[in-house]
Amino acid sequence: MWAMSAVGYRRLGAAGSVATAAGGWAAGTLPTRDPWGIWVPHGPGVTVAATVLAYLGLTLLVVAWWGYGRAGSSVRETLATLGWWTAPMLLAPPLHSADVYSYIAQGAMVLEGHDVYGAGPSVLDPGGVGGDAAASVGGHWTDTPAPYGPVFLVLAQAVTTATGGTIVPAVLGMRLIAVAALALIVWALRRLARDRGEGGERGALWLGALNPLLLLHVVGGMHNDGLMIALMLAGVVLARRGRWVAGSALVGLAMMVKSPAAVALLFVGVAVGRAATGRPAVHRVVKALVGPGLVAGAVAAGATLLAGTGFGWLRTQSVAGTIHTALSVTSDLGLLLGELLHALLGTDPDPVKTAVQRLGLAAALAVIAYLAWRSARGRPSPVHALGLALVALVVLSPMVQPWYLLWGTTVVAATAWDGRAGRVLAVLSAALVYETAPSGATPWYGFALAAVAGAAGARALYRRSAGTSPPCRVPAPRTAERHGARTP
Repeated sequence: MWAMSAVGYRRLGAAGSVATAAGGWAAGTLPTRDPWGIWVPHGPGVTVAATVLAYLGLTLLVVAWWGYGRAGSSVRETLATLGWWTAPMLLAPPLHSADVYSYIAQGAMVLEGHDVYGAGPSVLDPGGVGGDAAASVGGHWTDTPAPYGPVFLVLAQAVTTATGGTIVPAVLGMRLIAVAALALIVWALRRLARDRGEGGERGALWLGALNPLLLLHVVGGMHNDGLMIALMLAGVVLARRGRWVAGSALVGLAMMVKSPAAVALLFVGVAVGRAATGRPAVHRVVKALVGPGLVAGAVAAGATLLAGTGFGWLRTQSVAGTIHTALSVTSDLGLLLGELLHALLGTDPDPVKTAVQRLGLAAALAVIAYLAWRSARGRPSPVHALGLALVALVVLSPMVQPWYLLWGTTVVAATAWDGRAGRVLAVLSAALVYETAPSGATPWYGFALAAVAGAAGARALYRRSAGTSPPCRVPAPRTAERHGARTP
């Protein structure tokens, strides 16, 4: 079978990252107006060629990542590889999404005193701070209130203030936040996986940080999901060490970026209850169910008051659910059922779709509660159960974007990157990088490429499980190290 060394895969992935970023300069999610004249549209010929280059680079990156999982390397070498693959994207325009323009525009709205939870970026003056960003926002988000918490909006306001809302420096400022989030994810993954040894740390970094889906959408696309995941994982690390108050506070901050982080509070509570040995059962249950929620709630309230944005985020959490995405199973099923009933009975299809979406969320809550109950009884661990719970939430949500898979993938990476769940998430990650085009659109061929990548990944896993080689391994220790001798 064709294979390279870890260094060879590192170089191949770096070449792929360079091609992905280079293609983005002409085919990425370019702003409508760039006063600096750096990120400007090109002719159709150049755009098509750049799109092909970007997809080719993305394929090289996926192949390199998949191969790197089988090549022997250390944690230190994996971190170096992460640096190689991240660096080419740092100065690129936004890749595969226009969401960063919404972030900048919403930061400008906070700066100018607009109600960011009552209006969309269209209220900004086209010639004022954030005007260029507002003009570049995707169509359905132009008049949509922000579904994000005040912690993230304050960070966006800081970037907008520091850069005056000028597109290029503002985007790069948001990318600094994304890179900081990636660094915190790496820190948390290593500590959560440390009890599994060198192989556990390395495997966690491979699936949770080196993952092309994360590099593309957190570093390249600057989605704030990266910051939410980073704060949530850091909170779980502290809670696992017995510092559950500080951990719950960090989860509270993560909630004030994006609300799905609240799921972590339940499993922090499970960890607290499991650690409170020797106490009456009622005491353990009350502490587990109430303690983390009170701490995170206090942090959320305090952050909201300090930010001065108001508590409008409580009513905008359902905003995203009004937008149909093809990856949402419940929305697709609801739409299909609604249209079928409309054809047969002449009924309005929208209430049917809404009902199916709500049933999906109810099912997700039931799965989450079941996982918490199982974890409280001993298996699985609270951290692994949290990862599975977040995956279930994504699968059954009314709106699903490719990068939402990272919510649970990064957590599962720390506990079972080499297990069945980890392998399935690796295949899905490799497939979903193709779902959006460099321009942020979702063309039909993106789904076709995702299907091909998914099938190839599933076939590779089948062949691997039939053999003896592990999906991710570390080099065997030197002879001197085996006997406890020190090596230079």
